[in-house]
Amino acid sequence: MNMKRPTKKQLQRIKPMAKKLSQVLDKIGDDFKENIRDDSRFYVEVSIARKADELGFGDLKECYRDVYAIVPLKHPVDGMKVRIDGRTFINYSQFDSGVVVPHYVASQVDLPKRAYVAQDSMICNFT
Repeated sequence: MNMKRPTKKQLQRIKPMAKKLSQVLDKIGDDFKENIRDDSRFYVEVSIARKADELGFGDLKECYRDVYAIVPLKHPVDGMKVRIDGRTFINYSQFDSGVVVPHYVASQVDLPKRAYVAQDSMICNFT
């Protein structure tokens, strides 16, 4: 789970791309909307770069190469599970869709959001 911040130069390129980023985050929320529970300890990571590339936004791919959204799940999914300290998610924001991202990503879009409060221990589900 590498959460590297974009460089200043990358952030300058990101500002005009805020609408595309909003679409990427909305798509992640839509993909999981039936399985999201805001306060769950179970979650999956979704690569913002990979999702942007799937939507044809190649210009976002490099900027968000190592950035992941987390999606809190109603139920655990099949596959490997790893326990993560909930303090890992300090300075994360949660959108109304339930999708959670680092605050510096959330601050780049005009979607409704709030501070994310993780459980003491979280369980990352790898599929």
